[in-house]
Amino acid sequence: MTTLQPPAAARPRPAGPPVHRARRSWTGWGFIGPFVLVFALVFLAPLAYSVYLSLFRTQLIGGTTFVGLDNYQQALQDGQFWEGVFRVGLFLLIQVPIMLGIALLVALAIDSGRLYGKDFFRITVFLPYAVPAVVATLMWGFMYGTRYGLVGDVNDAFGVKLPDPLSADLVLASIGNIVTWEFVGYNMLIFFAALRVVPHSLYEAAEIDGAGQWRVITAIKLPAIRGALVIATIFSIIGSFQLFNEPAILQKLAPNAITTDYTPNFYTYSLSFAGQQQNYSATVAIVMGVITMIVAYVVQLRGMRKGA
Repeated sequence: MTTLQPPAAARPRPAGPPVHRARRSWTGWGFIGPFVLVFALVFLAPLAYSVYLSLFRTQLIGGTTFVGLDNYQQALQDGQFWEGVFRVGLFLLIQVPIMLGIALLVALAIDSGRLYGKDFFRITVFLPYAVPAVVATLMWGFMYGTRYGLVGDVNDAFGVKLPDPLSADLVLASIGNIVTWEFVGYNMLIFFAALRVVPHSLYEAAEIDGAGQWRVITAIKLPAIRGALVIATIFSIIGSFQLFNEPAILQKLAPNAITTDYTPNFYTYSLSFAGQQQNYSATVAIVMGVITMIVAYVVQLRGMRKGA
């Protein structure tokens, strides 16, 4: 009796050699290997070393000893640290909305097509972002000066006495002005790039329905760039918590207004390089990193939630 054989296409194919499958799996690692190596060296290794340092304490008597979570307990009870956290928290609550609001208005104006010389205007707004933060802070710091800068020249020329921008009451607002001047153009570019990919068919439909410019902005443009708004907000929050360059440079010009613990990053720097407390400095940096991560994650969840 003849036995029927299944068609060739239906026959189970023998599994490939294990060596061939192993070669294919290693091919993927060959592509991502350089990134994984760089990521481990510049991110994971410093982070692991910081955690390691935070578990020890170096003293004049006894040397370096393992203290476990004692440094973290000290950080949570450190009044100087929490004053700096409160200060940058107040800074981001006021400065970030102002900066992003100005950037959004500029992006909407350029995208409207009704702005004369929009290309020149766009470059002009973006140009301050190309100025290094140190140079920008020094420039504004000398303009703020009441004895040698622009404020002092105005006082002498008009016989008035303008408020000192580097006083203890106004220095945080002065720093906010510098940061806003630096990063409005950067955020404007993010918003403008997002606006350029909005389908023109939506504008045509709105025009047919008789929608005005304000209605187009609120019903089409803002919902379309929601992701860009969230990203810019997260970047700005992270940047606010990392505030360092501006207060560190202005501290030389206003030593009575800006202390070495003015911001958490400045406090960490002072502990490490001036106070020789590398272990506690690493602890403060890790705690601040966790706070930043939590706040940024909450903002991301809130911003990307449907119907928000």
